[in-house]
Amino acid sequence: MRSEQRASGPYAVVAFAASAGGVQGLGEILGGLGPDLPVPVLVVQHLDPRHRTLLAEVLARRTELSVKLAQDQERVEPGTVYLAPPDRHLLAGPEGVVTLSNSEVVNFVRPSADLLFESVAGAYGSRALACVITGTGVDGAMGVEAVKSRGGTVIAEDPRTAQFAGMPQAAVETGAVDFVLRIEEIAAAVRGLVEDKRQ
Repeated sequence: MRSEQRASGPYAVVAFAASAGGVQGLGEILGGLGPDLPVPVLVVQHLDPRHRTLLAEVLARRTELSVKLAQDQERVEPGTVYLAPPDRHLLAGPEGVVTLSNSEVVNFVRPSADLLFESVAGAYGSRALACVITGTGVDGAMGVEAVKSRGGTVIAEDPRTAQFAGMPQAAVETGAVDFVLRIEEIAAAVRGLVEDKRQ
């Protein structure tokens, strides 16, 4: 059965992109999502590829959700946060399975938010929710256009209050962003979107 049809709510996945300042921002958002999120969360946070990362451990202390580094060919589950490992692209595929890739860098980065968002758009269509928060550069901007073109929904952190405005500003400038929110508003917005209104 396709992952698009498995979950009953309006959305089947949430994907986040962050760079500079992102660990703090992700911690705040994930901490506000509660323990029973009905969808999986996929995250690209730009990391130094030369070092083992403690990002999963750091974020796990801020949220009731389960947090882990994604593994190749892993089936994603609701209520779990999957982080792109250092120097690997994280890609969503059919049937709720993610893959890791060490293909070329995109916009000078690997993992790339653009590749994550484009894969989420392809796998989930209108049931994808993508969110770009603090970071330098433009990674994520092409990806949010892909999500929007497939009928998905896009949130960007307000560049005026972001710790680093580059990534959210580039996303907003595409015209594909549905909601521009302060970091402290994003968790509630995500919960409101993904929780099935028919309950």
